[in-house]
Amino acid sequence: LSEDSAIRMIALFDHEEVGSGSAEGAEAPLLANCMRRIATHLGQGEEGVVERALHGSFIVSADMAHALHPNYAEKHETNHQPKMHKGLVIKHNANQRYATNSISAHLFRRVGLNNGLAVQEFCVRSDMGCGSTIGPIMAAGLGVRTVDVGAPQLSMHSVREMMATDDVYYAVAHFTCFFGQFTKLASALQVDAQARALFPSGAGL
Repeated sequence: LSEDSAIRMIALFDHEEVGSGSAEGAEAPLLANCMRRIATHLGQGEEGVVERALHGSFIVSADMAHALHPNYAEKHETNHQPKMHKGLVIKHNANQRYATNSISAHLFRRVGLNNGLAVQEFCVRSDMGCGSTIGPIMAAGLGVRTVDVGAPQLSMHSVREMMATDDVYYAVAHFTCFFGQFTKLASALQVDAQARALFPSGAGL
């Protein structure tokens, strides 16, 4: 990290379970203010430096994920059944209850694959409601690429919540690798490469 050009931040918020709408919650301007002040200082006040910093940033919204419950397996989609001891879960939702998109999922998944770390995928059944995280709040408020992830947990919000010790290891290892490798990985990412090949001048895009 000492040789990396990027800056890492860890933000811990209160009141997530009651909507995040407080001075200490994710809707507060603390994170945006910190990012703006850092970018302005390092960019020496250059015009547009804050916007460019936000555009190049990435948020990992780390919460928990619903592990497959053996007594209620029908509550999960067949191909989206996170299991304990099997690694972090990337969470998807078309209604934006999670902020993950194809690009953010790819980047986070690639870090796991490059380092031999298990990764799982979860999408709630389309006929069922879905909880949310602070990911969509921060993604919408900052305009920053965001991925929603979490360790699989059994019986979330019950009096007997359980998770696997292996998944603590997977979480620490995955986040550590992400911190160290994101800049290089993101710089190699090409989005819409095929479109640029078809329209090299940008016409039609």
